[in-house]
Amino acid sequence: MKIRKYQRGIVSTVLLFSLAGSLVPISARAESRPNEPTPAIRTAPPAPVFDDTERVAELAARRQRLAEQIGPKGVLVLFSAEPRVYTNDVDYEFRQENNFYYLTHLKQKGATLVLLPGHAQTREILFLPRRDPAAETWTGYMYGPEQARKLSGVAEIWEAKEFEPFMRALRTRRAYRPESKGVLLTGAEQTAANGTARPMTPPVPKSELSTAAAQSAIPARPVTGQSQPNLTTTNAATGTNVSASATTQATSSAIITNVPAAASNLTGFETLFAAMTQGDATLYLLIPGGEGESREYKQEQKYAAQWAQSATGLNVRNAFPMFTELRLRKSPMELKNLQHAIDVTVEALGRAMGYANRAQWEYEVEAEVEYTFKRRNADYWGYPSIVGCGPNATTLHYETSQGNIKSGDLLLMDVGAEYNHYTADVTRSFPVSGKFTPAQAEIYNAVLAAQEAGMKATRPGASIPEVHGAALEVIKDGLLRLGLITDKNSDQYRMWFMHGTSHWLGMNVHDVGGRATKFEPGMVFTNEPGIYIRLDALDYLPDTPESQKFKAAVMPAFEKYKGIGVRIEDDILVTADGYRNMSEALPRTIPDIENFIARAQKEMRANVELPSLLPKLAARHGFVSVATGRTLAMREVKHRH
Repeated sequence: MKIRKYQRGIVSTVLLFSLAGSLVPISARAESRPNEPTPAIRTAPPAPVFDDTERVAELAARRQRLAEQIGPKGVLVLFSAEPRVYTNDVDYEFRQENNFYYLTHLKQKGATLVLLPGHAQTREILFLPRRDPAAETWTGYMYGPEQARKLSGVAEIWEAKEFEPFMRALRTRRAYRPESKGVLLTGAEQTAANGTARPMTPPVPKSELSTAAAQSAIPARPVTGQSQPNLTTTNAATGTNVSASATTQATSSAIITNVPAAASNLTGFETLFAAMTQGDATLYLLIPGGEGESREYKQEQKYAAQWAQSATGLNVRNAFPMFTELRLRKSPMELKNLQHAIDVTVEALGRAMGYANRAQWEYEVEAEVEYTFKRRNADYWGYPSIVGCGPNATTLHYETSQGNIKSGDLLLMDVGAEYNHYTADVTRSFPVSGKFTPAQAEIYNAVLAAQEAGMKATRPGASIPEVHGAALEVIKDGLLRLGLITDKNSDQYRMWFMHGTSHWLGMNVHDVGGRATKFEPGMVFTNEPGIYIRLDALDYLPDTPESQKFKAAVMPAFEKYKGIGVRIEDDILVTADGYRNMSEALPRTIPDIENFIARAQKEMRANVELPSLLPKLAARHGFVSVATGRTLAMREVKHRH
């Protein structure tokens, strides 16, 4: 900024920058000064930081646990996500497939991971696109092999175009290795584009093979398309034949064919190939089971269909159950990432609660939430934000955010930041004015009591149906007491509470796991009961005597509560002795919410009003112009490391 030369010493400068410092949002001050109250709006703590050693060890442990489930007779093929078209030639922002990221920490398009637990030496191969300066000019930096290894810990990295030749060779039980330029990194060393690759297997002892066979076990770099002699010899120990490829294929890669099981040190594939011969080997792919998954896993579906039609000896099976088993129990590293996503969400909701009374439209409050997500350097949201005021709160997945914000209404906000592929999922329903009406409070307390019942049911060995059952009984009691149902032993409650109380949470907002799964420490799920009094709820009842009787009985209560929608949702970690509410920093009870909103409104108002004073005060103290936005930006905290 341009500053006029001043004659008042350093006093003006100190005053200006003191003022600028005061403009940092109150919620962003890390600590209160002595005798000052703690800010209501809680700033998300800094993001977790993991060093390379810690991350690589975690990823290696995940791959090892998966390899143990696959077994020596299996192969896992895991594709990176495909770009998704938004419209015409515009794509959505790329988001990596969860399971690929879970094993590699890589966000690269066009990559493939292959796990070969039964291979003698090379149990994992990452197929990576070679860096392309022309493509990077348009779409940004691509991982080089060194960075991919540093992030993932995978030592063997081959060029992506070698994947199909590798799988074709596997289909016919031939060991395959690219020529040196197709191997980007191998073992602990980088291989230059024109260098020499370390063999996939150790040298074959000459005592087992004749000189000719020993020389041909890992053929020298062949000349593309040139015929090679058929080098067949007899193993002195077994009397079996060992044959190298008679011709070099157009792939210009090394292929070893017809390897006997007795020479187990030749290729490392003997266990797998023997199982394929017996029809007892398995190819694991992410095969979709639901409609949403089928939209995401098209290349896996195509690949599974191709392999199922050919007699390869590899039985195609779904890898999802194995990943479900792994991902249900969160590691300390995963919980730190998830907690940060929740912390950012808590801050965003706190700011929204303090801002809502000055907004005219739902999208303004939504913008405050998503601004906070980006400001804290979250990946973005884990699902589209739900911001519904008044009757809009009675639509479960209301995503248009075009309604008016009215002072007397409740505002339901169901939002979740995503950080490092882990998403929060938190909901609060609160009065725009800061004060609940009696009718709103009655509905709210019925939902809160149900949520508390679900909390009390949470312990190792319990399950999502048990949590739902505990919450449901309290919901039915509340609806009966409020006059919205006449029989708690019937399904009448479904008119006002039509969804489950819980779902698993992690890399997806509705994460992997079965409903009947028993709780274990490290599992995370949501607790989110609700009551929704839709304006037209009674209009579509069947014209039967029973329905008319029910309608007449509940009409007074319906008229009292219509248009009110309440959901309360928190993210719950199962612990050894019960549970921990990971989103507990956000108030839930009516007194706490009303007190919080009163304080948060003052803090948000101060954040808006103080910046408008800075230009006047700066000019008064000898400054021509002040870039208040830049001053504020300088004080922002960068959380991503």
